[in-house]
Amino acid sequence: MNIIKMGVKNSLALVILVCAGLWLTCCKPAGSPEPHGPVPTENQMRWQEMEFYAFVHFSLNTYTDQSWGYGNEDISLFNPEELDCRQWARICKEAGMKGIIITAKHHSGFCLWPSQYTDYSVKNAPWKDGKGDVVRELADACQEYGLKLGIYVSPWDRNHPDYGNPAYITYFRNQIRELLTNYGPIFEIWFDGANGGSGYYGGANETRQIDRRTYYDWQPTYNMIRELQPGIVIWNDGGDRADVRWVGTEGGWVGETNWSLLNATGDVPFEMLHHGVENGDSWVPGEVNTSIRPEWFYHPSEDSKVKTLPQLMDTYYHSIGRNGTLLLNFPIMPNGRIHPADEKAALDLGQAVKEAFAVNLAAHARAEASGVRGNARKFGAQKAIDGNTESFWTTDDSTTTASMTLDFGKPTRFNRFMAREYIRLGQRVKSFTVEAMTDGEWQEIAKATTIGYKRILRFPTVEATKLRFHITGAKACPVISEIGVYLAPQILTPPTMIRNQAGDVLITAADQESEIFYTIDGSDPSPGSMKYSGPIIAGGKLEMKALAYDPTSGKSSAVSHEYFDLPRKDWIIKEIEDEKAYAVLDGNPATAWHQNRGQLPVDLVIDLGHELNLSGFRYHPDKGIWSPGIITEYQFYVSSDQKTWKLVSGGEFSNIKNNPVWQTKRFEEEKARYIRFRALKNAENNNHIGYAEIDLITN
Repeated sequence: MNIIKMGVKNSLALVILVCAGLWLTCCKPAGSPEPHGPVPTENQMRWQEMEFYAFVHFSLNTYTDQSWGYGNEDISLFNPEELDCRQWARICKEAGMKGIIITAKHHSGFCLWPSQYTDYSVKNAPWKDGKGDVVRELADACQEYGLKLGIYVSPWDRNHPDYGNPAYITYFRNQIRELLTNYGPIFEIWFDGANGGSGYYGGANETRQIDRRTYYDWQPTYNMIRELQPGIVIWNDGGDRADVRWVGTEGGWVGETNWSLLNATGDVPFEMLHHGVENGDSWVPGEVNTSIRPEWFYHPSEDSKVKTLPQLMDTYYHSIGRNGTLLLNFPIMPNGRIHPADEKAALDLGQAVKEAFAVNLAAHARAEASGVRGNARKFGAQKAIDGNTESFWTTDDSTTTASMTLDFGKPTRFNRFMAREYIRLGQRVKSFTVEAMTDGEWQEIAKATTIGYKRILRFPTVEATKLRFHITGAKACPVISEIGVYLAPQILTPPTMIRNQAGDVLITAADQESEIFYTIDGSDPSPGSMKYSGPIIAGGKLEMKALAYDPTSGKSSAVSHEYFDLPRKDWIIKEIEDEKAYAVLDGNPATAWHQNRGQLPVDLVIDLGHELNLSGFRYHPDKGIWSPGIITEYQFYVSSDQKTWKLVSGGEFSNIKNNPVWQTKRFEEEKARYIRFRALKNAENNNHIGYAEIDLITN
């Protein structure tokens, strides 16, 4: 092939591919296993090794308290007088992140850079007299702090008059070219799956629908992207297979079984997104995207809802600890800075991760394996604990089960286990167990399925002289590049509090060994407060706080804080005979009830037993990952006699499918005995409607 004729950028791409091939043939240890199934590209390897990086969401709807901008928001609102991208970069760096992806253009169409293709951008905002460029400032800050830059650009544009027509695709590609040409190396480009619907559209103010499978014509766009940025990975759930996949939820976790594989063609249901495909024909690893708050953009009402350290640690273990990467979002405030509460949460997470994995107890252990491939000096068990991720322990080709034993030489306490496969040769392990030698006997302390790039298991602290890692199933001979054993400081999870329909409060701690202390007067609990021993029976409204306490270390969890409105023991669900419907009143968002009347709208009518002064309601959808029936559009009525009904609230629950949390709607105070919650539309555009909880706000 004539490289000169290909051009410089295509030549660079060819060089990368050639180097990857040379590594596989020349640089791997002689006698290594052959790659099994799909393997990552060098771009995907660099991306996976980043592990943890940030999203930042910032746009005109930051100033209107919206989840999604409609496309007609006034440009003059954008004036972040304290914008400090260096603050963003510093926080991310200190939290242990390796990069930042910025929402350069969200669904509203407003551009954070001075795009030459639209007036709807910072060039017409009062900020810096139209001379500002948020993307440029972030690119410079990332370079200063040693972070990589990523770009989010929404395919859906609710402002552009041509959206839905072929001319828009040219506009869209021109904007991508601007972003990938003017800001240096880009490690990832991110395309949101939201597409088509109501919008401003240059003044048309209408609803436009597109076929997401064909309209964007992704392949020419992908070719352009890879030509402009040879080192990039593409994230897209818009129909055409990209380099990185969504995991089916924005809740902050990927499946316990997580293959970095999909098939190159065909539909991808949520279950495949969440778990991958064991025998998929393409390497498409999972990225876990979630926000540090309930929503993606900044809302002042969420200043008290920033995720706690235990919640963020759970997210870490359920993403990076399950063969994924973690993309954690910061909603930028209108002044252009990350909120102090968000900063503290992120820095606490970074410090906790650093402390948890500070000392690898396996590093000084003696390692033995049940099977070794050829020369033990090249592929023996010690290669998995030598601190070099490019070396590995492996077995003969015919072996798909194997064991490694670590001898600590003395009783040793630990509560975390980490394993990594050498994924350059494919993902192989299907299942494994971890056992500890205690009192002279082996006891199973943990088990799991897939490993991939990295798998971390948590379990109660044990003291043992030996640990055995037993691979019970694999698609081909195991290739293990690293084993880690750690004693992580205990981070106690705040207890969960629910109030059932009878009015009793139940408190549950994630750590069954911890003690729970609580208060009901709004004061902060301590180990001297009331100790929880069973359901708390109390009437009326309650403000409860609780913590979990570890008597061994003297440490306490963060405090759980819940407001409970009036008990629902007198509530009766009308016009429905199914007793399972009372799951919507049991106080537990983990239980749900579904109804399918065959045609929308669907009503849920409740008799409150007596008149109450109502000022709002709350709806919690079924929070199961693939649960159907999530209500997106609703009406809410009240009545005193179940004959005359008054509409007091109506509209949509924005982004509820991807973020299935409590939805709170307030209205002017009304006295009523009956309520009617009417579902007009669900997230799947069918007639299935589901509920986890319904509650009221009373005065």
